[in-house]
Amino acid sequence: MSTATLSCIISIVIQRPWQEVYRFASQPENLSAWATGLGRGIRRVEDDWVADGPEGPIRICFCKANDHGVLDHWVYPDDDNEIYIPMRVIANGNAAELMFTLFRQPGTSDEQFAEDEAWVLRDLANLKSLLEAHAA
Repeated sequence: MSTATLSCIISIVIQRPWQEVYRFASQPENLSAWATGLGRGIRRVEDDWVADGPEGPIRICFCKANDHGVLDHWVYPDDDNEIYIPMRVIANGNAAELMFTLFRQPGTSDEQFAEDEAWVLRDLANLKSLLEAHAA
């Protein structure tokens, strides 16, 4: 049995009410402001959202708007692959805790997984900076 990490939860505290964080982060149009991995050139194409990925278009499906802070989304880098990304924003006192579950994809080395984790943390830090600066 492999001892490789299969997933990790990346969490960041944002000094804004959780509802504000949810409202902003749940709008696909706002991805380009903070999510460097998926936010480039995001646009609506029929019933889907499509972003410009490094190797071509990436289709993204988002969960429906809700009152529970659920920001789950599914990324389709091609027709054969689906990447599920559970994401939540919850109250943490007067602030918000944003949690992103990163699943290791098949064939991902330890180094690649660590790079993916660092990338997600940078993107969440971008969101934190954006929302906290916006409130100042």
